[in-house]
Amino acid sequence: MRILAALLAGSAMGLVGGTAWAQTPDQGDSARQPIIVTAPGGAVDIDDALTLTAADISRTGSPDILGALTRNFAGVTLQDAQNNPWQPNLVYRGFTASPLQGQSQGIAVYLDGARFNQPFGDTVQFDLLPQAAIRSVALLDKSAVYGLNALGGALTLETKTGASDPGLEASLSHGRFGMTEASVAGGAAWGDWSAFGAFQYTHDDGWRDHSPSTLYNGYADLGFDTATGGLHLKVVGANTNLTGNGVSPVELLAADRRAVFTWPDNSRSRYGRVSLHPWVALSDTTRIEGTLYAQKLTLRTVNGDAADIEGCEDDDDAGFVCLETVGAGDDEEEQAVLTDADGNPIADTLGGEGYGVLNRGRTATRAMGALVQLIDKRTLGAGENVFALGFSYDSSRTRFDTATELGALTDDRSVDGLGSIIVQEDGAIAPVGLIAHTDYWGVFAQDRLPITSRLSAEIALRYNHARIVMQDQIGTALNGRHRFERLNPGIEFDYALSDGLSLRAGYAQSNRVPTPAELSCADENAPCSLTNFFVADPPLKQVVAKSWEAGAKGKGQLGGFAIDWLLSAYRTDNRNDIQYVASEIRGRAYFRNIGMTRRQGVEATLHASRGGFTAGLSYAFIDASYRAPLTLSSPANPSADEDGLIAVARGDRLPGIPRHSATLSLDYAAKGWSVGGDILARSGQYLIGDEGNDEAKLGGYAVVNLRASVTLIRGVSLFGTLNNAFNRRYATFGTFGEVDEIELEEAPGASNPRAYGPGAPRRWQVGVKALF
Repeated sequence: MRILAALLAGSAMGLVGGTAWAQTPDQGDSARQPIIVTAPGGAVDIDDALTLTAADISRTGSPDILGALTRNFAGVTLQDAQNNPWQPNLVYRGFTASPLQGQSQGIAVYLDGARFNQPFGDTVQFDLLPQAAIRSVALLDKSAVYGLNALGGALTLETKTGASDPGLEASLSHGRFGMTEASVAGGAAWGDWSAFGAFQYTHDDGWRDHSPSTLYNGYADLGFDTATGGLHLKVVGANTNLTGNGVSPVELLAADRRAVFTWPDNSRSRYGRVSLHPWVALSDTTRIEGTLYAQKLTLRTVNGDAADIEGCEDDDDAGFVCLETVGAGDDEEEQAVLTDADGNPIADTLGGEGYGVLNRGRTATRAMGALVQLIDKRTLGAGENVFALGFSYDSSRTRFDTATELGALTDDRSVDGLGSIIVQEDGAIAPVGLIAHTDYWGVFAQDRLPITSRLSAEIALRYNHARIVMQDQIGTALNGRHRFERLNPGIEFDYALSDGLSLRAGYAQSNRVPTPAELSCADENAPCSLTNFFVADPPLKQVVAKSWEAGAKGKGQLGGFAIDWLLSAYRTDNRNDIQYVASEIRGRAYFRNIGMTRRQGVEATLHASRGGFTAGLSYAFIDASYRAPLTLSSPANPSADEDGLIAVARGDRLPGIPRHSATLSLDYAAKGWSVGGDILARSGQYLIGDEGNDEAKLGGYAVVNLRASVTLIRGVSLFGTLNNAFNRRYATFGTFGEVDEIELEEAPGASNPRAYGPGAPRRWQVGVKALF
């Protein structure tokens, strides 16, 4: 720490000791180009990042960020846990960015320098992104400066401006299963002013039953840029209605792959964000830049589920319905009478069976924040020194309300409400009214220091402070105040062996604090569901990640091909990792610290081009494991003991993470036409709930996707895609669930507890694209 502080201090002295520095103006060629912050630290390590351009995002015809990530980077896997294309788990190096509560979030996401992880649960709602307006995407290595949640690195997204992307682009397409997409985006610049706007409409009936989705996304930018400063006003809006009915038992999928287990599972989001992006040059080498934002998100959910509710067996409670309570085992069931909002027992109206629940929730979040940093670039010794000093502040207020209504399972396994709101005296199921305040702030410094003409050091230091206050709006059980703080260092050395080959090695620390959602569901004696997970809060510890990474990159010519490649090897140890652990009650779980976990692996990416031919090959190996023995609850796992517990040994692999991943992309573009395709291959993975690695893995898969386009007239082309061209049956996500208590008409007598998130079947899409 003293060495890092001294190096940073030495770099900072150059800001006040001007005579010791040779100044090299860098504003001339880009005097009127907009400067937009993408992440803390001045992007000094962008040279080692995995990056996508707007052309990569729209390669298939319509803009598709998630598809572009998986096409280009084998280290990125999308899991259909919810089975909705806009609600995947994005897994990178064993860390997750997901819109779903209950996932252990481990990737920091920034949109134009503003934190995009939603503050209530650090979730990432991909459906809110204005895809037609995204100019670039970067997956950055771990660094201390990226702030909270950057355990596995950071995902940064930069939007377009009229100065950076003038012109007009529009597309209209239609595909199988009622998929319709329309987008239009355009920008212009005049003098110092520029403007850009984008709008996108998407509707999908869904390839599975009862799974329609509709999305409206909009974006606008107004900018003013001169040689010495600029200001951009950006507006992002979204209105989405997504249905994702989750995993289904394997025997049900074998009988009807489109069938869903229970439904509905619907979420509706309304999102708006306004941000300001000022910058001003203090000199030819120094500038101040910032991002200030305010946003509002209202999320409404309704979830129909099976439940451990049945007619009471005790003679004293005959004629009422009861809930299985925590502690019930296979040999002796414990029941509690279900009560309504007035405290009265709820009558049995279905003959003792066929009950479900409708969980309804509303999350209203207002957030605001700022990222301000001073960037200094100047010649120092043998090269250019880049120094960043800044701070960030993110504040939010979330009102969360939820209620659970007793329902009846229909013949097609939907849930119809019966009118009674469940309110258990012990709080096992009860309405929730909660206000959560979060205040996250950090101070950081980062410097790329030239040591020799070939050797440089990237030094980072950041202090994170988090305050979380929870106020129960019904009683007092949810009240809580929590503070977390952490000082994270990082350093990386880069050495250029030649103009076309460089090496790097580094170390970084990062941390993630428990979210309000996790802190409110951390009691194993009072578990909660994904839509109703609030009970009194035992404290959780913050997660600290310590990461080592080494790698190399190069470029050159081989057989007439232009080649560039990137190789990385890494190891990250998480201390006090947080996991969502299943309860003995169906559909419920709780968060807990599980000790140390490790994620280590190797990634290799190769790109080659010659004339109109381009090829990309990438491979990722990841070994993700538990580093300490522990016992977890997984009652639906066939290997669990009579108390529903499984043993996890040191070295057992983390579930839900493929060990091997590979991607091959080939494209050929000639005058007036192009053709291309991808092969995505992923190895098997252990099911969620099989942390002890006792059951068979979910099988691996390889999927072929094809694409083509032909120019109709200048600026207008016809495009088409064929995903899963060979109609491969596969699954990207697996877990366990109780199925034997629900009669499946499609699969009578089903009893296998394995449940999968199936991959989509063969899908085609054709459309027209115009560029002017």
